[in-house]
Amino acid sequence: MKLVIAPAPIPAVPVAGSADSFPVRRIYCVGRNYAAHAREMGSDPERDPPFFFCKPADAVVPVPEGVTTDVAYPPQTANYHHEVEWVVAIGKRGRNIASDDANDHVWGYAVGFDMTRRDLQFALRDKGRPWELGKAFDQSAPIGPIVPATRSGHPTAGRIWLAVNGTTKQEGDLGDLIWSVPETIAHLSKYFELAPGDLIFTGTPEGVGPVVRGDLVTGGVDTLGQLSIRIV
Repeated sequence: MKLVIAPAPIPAVPVAGSADSFPVRRIYCVGRNYAAHAREMGSDPERDPPFFFCKPADAVVPVPEGVTTDVAYPPQTANYHHEVEWVVAIGKRGRNIASDDANDHVWGYAVGFDMTRRDLQFALRDKGRPWELGKAFDQSAPIGPIVPATRSGHPTAGRIWLAVNGTTKQEGDLGDLIWSVPETIAHLSKYFELAPGDLIFTGTPEGVGPVVRGDLVTGGVDTLGQLSIRIV
């Protein structure tokens, strides 16, 4: 078969401590998975079933270890927000995965930012429309190196944080997730067949807020390292 146009490069994320990369297939994001963040977004944090939105694979901005990477301030927004997230990388295909088996499908973990055009998201939300314009734009998913689960284990707790220009804005604990990683994988796999290369952004703690051109945004998760970007 001859392709009529050249295929786009495969988006990929560096693997921590290695020259290898993890190819990205799909990006799933869990909405409002920390109670305090749900409240700051004006929602009830009760344990309703999780909901998801997606970003395109090429929204990924791979950020190598120890490097600060430039990320462009996106067009058509005046309220561009940071959200630090614990990211799960899937390495084994599965559908209708049981919670008890979910960790077997995890290849590794990373730190990511779910960058958001908040004004567009809220305008769409208030009209009952999809969030893509607010969430699924170019360079909306910076992500640091993926740490293999064989090295990190499967964390159930640990500090997650984000700072802007050295001032801490977000801080929480992985143990505060409303839906744990195994529960999230189990629920998501009822609706999609998960496959190697999928990334799941698991939600953000409270303290989200705006960034502007020139800001240095850093974030981290215990045992998984840090991520650093400059808004340009």
